[in-house]
Amino acid sequence: MAYFVTGATGFIGSRLVEKLLQRNNKSKVYFLVRENHMEKTEALFERWGVSKSRAVPIVGDLTQPLLGISKKDRDRLRGKVKHLFHLAAIYDLGASAEKQEAVNVDGTRNMVAFAEDIEAGCVHLTSSIAAAGLYNGVFREDMFDEAEGLDHPYYRTKHESEKVVRTECKVPWRVYRPGVVVGHSETGEIDKIDGPYYFFKAIQALRKAIPAWMPTVGIEGGRINIVPVDYVVDAMDYIAHKKGLDGKCFHLTDPDAKRIGDILNIFAHAGHAPAMTMRINASMFGFVPGYVWKGLAAFPPVKRMINATMEGLNMPPDVLKFVNYPTRFDSREAQKALKGSGISVPALQSYAWRLWDYWERNLDPDLFIDRSLSGKVAGRVVVVTGASSGIGKATAIKMAEAGAKVVMVARTEEKLLEARDEVAAAGGETHVYTCDVSDLDAADRVIDKIVEDLGSVDFLVNNAGRSIRRGVASSFDRFHDFERTMQLNYFGALRLIMRSLPHMMASRRGHVINISSIGVLSNAPRFSAYVASKAALDAFTRCAASEFSHMQIAFTTINMPLVRTPMIAPTKLYQNVPTISPEEAADMVVEAVVKQPKRIATRLGIFAQIAHLLAPKTMELGMNEAFRLFPDSAAARGDKGSESSPEQIALAQFTRGIHW
Repeated sequence: MAYFVTGATGFIGSRLVEKLLQRNNKSKVYFLVRENHMEKTEALFERWGVSKSRAVPIVGDLTQPLLGISKKDRDRLRGKVKHLFHLAAIYDLGASAEKQEAVNVDGTRNMVAFAEDIEAGCVHLTSSIAAAGLYNGVFREDMFDEAEGLDHPYYRTKHESEKVVRTECKVPWRVYRPGVVVGHSETGEIDKIDGPYYFFKAIQALRKAIPAWMPTVGIEGGRINIVPVDYVVDAMDYIAHKKGLDGKCFHLTDPDAKRIGDILNIFAHAGHAPAMTMRINASMFGFVPGYVWKGLAAFPPVKRMINATMEGLNMPPDVLKFVNYPTRFDSREAQKALKGSGISVPALQSYAWRLWDYWERNLDPDLFIDRSLSGKVAGRVVVVTGASSGIGKATAIKMAEAGAKVVMVARTEEKLLEARDEVAAAGGETHVYTCDVSDLDAADRVIDKIVEDLGSVDFLVNNAGRSIRRGVASSFDRFHDFERTMQLNYFGALRLIMRSLPHMMASRRGHVINISSIGVLSNAPRFSAYVASKAALDAFTRCAASEFSHMQIAFTTINMPLVRTPMIAPTKLYQNVPTISPEEAADMVVEAVVKQPKRIATRLGIFAQIAHLLAPKTMELGMNEAFRLFPDSAAARGDKGSESSPEQIALAQFTRGIHW
């Protein structure tokens, strides 16, 4: 028996060909392939496990008359093909209307003409439930003209292509309308992100943000009909070979279609994400006229936020239009035809975990993003201040290892040159510039010189800083402490940013990374001068980020915990409390460069910020107890100091990373 298949290289088509070839050892399948896609057939032959004598590629083009197949090939096929399966189509909501018209409608018309020319026995059209449009109610298999809401080109062209077969095809025909086709129920295999897979990224993001046991609020939505590819292939193969069914349509759908809320919860369970225990029925917003929603969505700020959110979740904007999908599908004809075959739709709960696992291992968009540091900084100019030691030097080494043009800025030339040799040994280009960043004119000059020498500033890491640990009551006669910290930590960093931004604007790219402190989140006592200067820089950064987002200039604040650097050496207490190494701190800078988050902070820092927001008085009392437990440093008191007490060490261990 001979078959002809269009769309044999596609997800459903390749599996249908495999099924047809397995029917018996003598069956032969001819399949349409474009000439420039012939090399792709080798993988298909390997999958099918047959020679080219049983699976025969026929060169053609769906958009050409008679499928663009030569007269010679048509002559050798004439009268031999008993079943012609037409699966080639556009299954993409985002494709242009013109492309969908050319492939879905004109392509089907070309297929019909070809089937008549070669005297095929029966045409089997793989249509779609989209042919029903947005029909409000139950759509039966014997319904066609009743379709509604065909404004979207995908719905319209699927309806029109089916109409071509129904009204123009002189060869006997059968129509199959699959539901939303997902991966194989036994392997999870799928070849692209579509349908419910669009929501997987949001579920994954929810899993990362919220514990699985925490209840969340979601949507109820309409009923979405999901079927695995193996059911669709098995059902088509079985029904196509059953006698007496010509001129009929079969819904290859799940008789127990579920609402969007239930489907999302099934996949949330599969992905170990929190379930939506409280669901809002999206139809309750139906009282708002459509033109109001369209007008709101067209408002530039709203439109941009929606697009950014959808892009971040890898979801096409059109997906939101189908949240209230109104159509249900009766599949009694298909169930009747399949009776006794053992072919049925498996419950989504039984194989959802396989779909999730396959997606997360093979199709998650994050797998295809270059998240290497070298992918971000290789050949780019990375300016690091305070680069002669500590966090700055460790950061410079990592950037050099990644192939960046590392610009090391520090105040003391001797130390800077020593550090340069160590950084240069790691690779990349290394350039040094001496500058006291607290000298605002010098800050301007160093950026100008860097741009003159290297052409740009792609990354600016504001690491140079000054910390003073002294209580307010001990600072009444030391107002200059506040001036010095503000001059370097805020004004100096700000001057570098302001001088670099015009060059970043000109190239429409750039990234400013500010090394802030966990103290801004915890509000630890005795650091009022230091924390205030860092908080000022944090506030500026938040404001500036909103102004430069459209220019692809990013800003990241790192609320760094306590780091083992020369800056904390005067405080002997820190010799006995947990700190992170400069290399670990540099890893946080690397994370900032690669992922470009708005903020990087430890969990303890975030907890402290939330606690201050929700229970400010309680936190004030707790901080006061810590203030009384930890005295001023020996340097602040002007004596040699004493050993740390067990109570001090215990609290420091418990509040790991916070400055006391």
